[in-house]
Amino acid sequence: MAKLAVVRWLRLSLLIGLSCLLLGGCSFNSSVNGAGKTLRVATEPAFPPMEFQGQGGELQGFDIDLMKAIANSSNFKVEFQSLPFDGIIPALQAKTVDAAISAITITEERAKTISFSRPYFRAGLAIAVRTNNQDITNFDSLKNKKIAVQIGTTGAGKAKSISGAQIRSFDSAPLALQELLNGNVDAVINDAPVTLYAINTGNLQGIKVVKQLLTEEYYGIATAKDSPNLISINQGLAAVLKDGTYAKIYQKWFKTAPLQLPEKLPFTSVNPVGASALVSSINLILQSIPILLQGALVTLQLTVVSVIFGLISGSLIGILRLSNLKPVRWLARAYVDFFRGTPLLVQIFIIYFGIPAIIQELGSTFTFDRFVAAVIALSLNSAAYIAEIVRAGIQSIEPGQTEASQSLGLDSVQTMRYVIFPQAFRRMIPPLGNEFISLLKDTSLVAIIGFEELFRKGQLIVSENYRTFEIYTAVAVVYLCLTLLSSQAFSKLEIWMNPVKRSRKK
Repeated sequence: MAKLAVVRWLRLSLLIGLSCLLLGGCSFNSSVNGAGKTLRVATEPAFPPMEFQGQGGELQGFDIDLMKAIANSSNFKVEFQSLPFDGIIPALQAKTVDAAISAITITEERAKTISFSRPYFRAGLAIAVRTNNQDITNFDSLKNKKIAVQIGTTGAGKAKSISGAQIRSFDSAPLALQELLNGNVDAVINDAPVTLYAINTGNLQGIKVVKQLLTEEYYGIATAKDSPNLISINQGLAAVLKDGTYAKIYQKWFKTAPLQLPEKLPFTSVNPVGASALVSSINLILQSIPILLQGALVTLQLTVVSVIFGLISGSLIGILRLSNLKPVRWLARAYVDFFRGTPLLVQIFIIYFGIPAIIQELGSTFTFDRFVAAVIALSLNSAAYIAEIVRAGIQSIEPGQTEASQSLGLDSVQTMRYVIFPQAFRRMIPPLGNEFISLLKDTSLVAIIGFEELFRKGQLIVSENYRTFEIYTAVAVVYLCLTLLSSQAFSKLEIWMNPVKRSRKK
């Protein structure tokens, strides 16, 4: 009996071992062929018809359809991840995504940091102006004009070669085109297919293209340097080009036959040449410091001006929050709730892009200066927080002091001015210091409207050399220095405003 049990156990073990070996072999074969593998593919869905979000929120566009066809041909799956365009290459370098398809032009500079597939689309740059503009007819007529571009694109690089041009960089092409619609710039240099699609679909009324294909460019699918995924992508792309799938997708989005594409470009893969990584990083940071300090000066100007206006209006709103009149209290409360309850970024959009667009729809010409719009948005937002600081500071003063002041013949305004507010202000200094530091960091959000403060200066440098770690580390250090200096200044002010601490120090 025991012998029979041993034989059965051996047979069972052999069967289990053969099954595991068979499954392991199938798994190994599957991994070799890439079957079932999922690639994380980055894209910026704000570039129709190449990539955009449909009405239901799903990703659509030429690039999306092409990537799905490539994945189907090479037997792998795709997981799309939405990223801002200037963050795609850093994400590839950090390998947080496996590939990217987002109308990325193959350039020699980019090929030093990432790898490209064979070209999949032929494009070029176009000049867009308002329909009533008769001055700009070609590239040479852009001299000394205001030009909007998308940060990190070849259009931004082309604009830099224009003599005397004032360049405004935005995070996406729609924002650059909206800047043109609002009349804040004279022209936009952008990829021709995107601009033409927006005009032809009626999404952009009042804009025309005066010059197409300033350059001949080719888009490529990007991966990290020497990524093994590039082989599968190239194989799939070659297959869809050969079997007619590419032509069908091109016809769907552009209503015409596709242009002839080369198999590769001379600089599809370029090896960077230079000094050691450490020396190169230090040199890059040192070269960037003067530009970043220029941005830091703008950041300080924005912060100081916005805090002054925010302190004045916030103090008034904070006092109104304590009013005996209910309607006044409700209005002050509504203001605070709105500006504290909505994101500052949305408020900047509404003030800079939304208000001028609405006024122009009513038939009036109106534009916002970027500095004015930034100060208004930051001041209104800051005032809501300062109002609560002021209210809390006033309420922290003992009610008996108000009664004593009134018994001495002071009215409510005199009591607030000479007795309550001076004492409350000393108690407000620490939270006001925190608000100043928060606002200093929040100024980075005005980069969305093309304002070149500290953070935007860093973005512009990264868009040229793609050295994200070094540049953003330098930006963080500059912000840290500014906040530490601000903190020390408010500590000194707190001691100076407090007679007790001031006498102890002496």
